[in-house]
Amino acid sequence: MKKRNAKTLFLVQGALIAALYVALNYAQELILPSSTSGVVQVRLSEVLTVFAVFIPSAIPGLAVGCMLSNLITVGVMPLDTLLGTGATLLAAVCAYLLRNIKLVKVPLLSMFMPVIFNAIIIGLELEIFYIEGGFEFVGFLTQAGFVALGELIACVILGVPFYFTIEKTPLKNKIAN
Repeated sequence: MKKRNAKTLFLVQGALIAALYVALNYAQELILPSSTSGVVQVRLSEVLTVFAVFIPSAIPGLAVGCMLSNLITVGVMPLDTLLGTGATLLAAVCAYLLRNIKLVKVPLLSMFMPVIFNAIIIGLELEIFYIEGGFEFVGFLTQAGFVALGELIACVILGVPFYFTIEKTPLKNKIAN
């Protein structure tokens, strides 16, 4: 593929992933208000982090999708737009870098990156900036645990079947080329 076409494909793939992330997040908020931005949240759009296992264009696509979703979702704290986007970006980069490490034929380590980064970063954000009183380690663990649970559902429990869906269909060849 020519270099120019490769750049265009990278941009288009990233833009499509960002658009899918925003659309899924928006639709979920319409159907289940606060389910993507509440204390306990499961963002179904986070299942798209599986794309980072297949293509590097997913990295900016996921980050932009997260940022736009946080900007337009009522109830998302302004600081979360910055920190949530950063957590998503770091998770996507690490997921891509770890994509070839597989356990039982699944890149589970990649799928756990959003769980880990969001639990730590968003857990700290919640405990430091939004919970009354000073920082408490037990409070941080509680916040991180709630965030990790939502991410675990979206990225691992839903992510594994999504990974196999991509892996076993012609979609894998279309997105990787």
